[in-house]
Amino acid sequence: MANESRLRQLREAAGLSLRELARQIGEEPSNVSYWETSGNLPRSNVLLPMAKALGVTVEELLGEPRPKRVVSPGGRSRQLFEAVSKMPRRQQEKILDILEPFVRQHANGSS
Repeated sequence: MANESRLRQLREAAGLSLRELARQIGEEPSNVSYWETSGNLPRSNVLLPMAKALGVTVEELLGEPRPKRVVSPGGRSRQLFEAVSKMPRRQQEKILDILEPFVRQHANGSS
């Protein structure tokens, strides 16, 4: 999909007029119109505000697929992994030596 149609489609999908998008990102409507019709991308300092206004990621604005959501451990596991990550490398290695056999056992389908 060309930049022109992508930007216009994203703006229309967000329900924004050209003027409203321009207002939200602090640009002139003529600039937004130029980006839509020329296929040129806005300056890098405009990409993040524009993506936020359109409700998309910068990657999507640039034509990349939506990034997959990375699921990280929650609750107690997350707290423990964060605490371990702050330990000296030697202590982290000792903890990993203990955890790895359990993780491998689970990955092989054994309990």
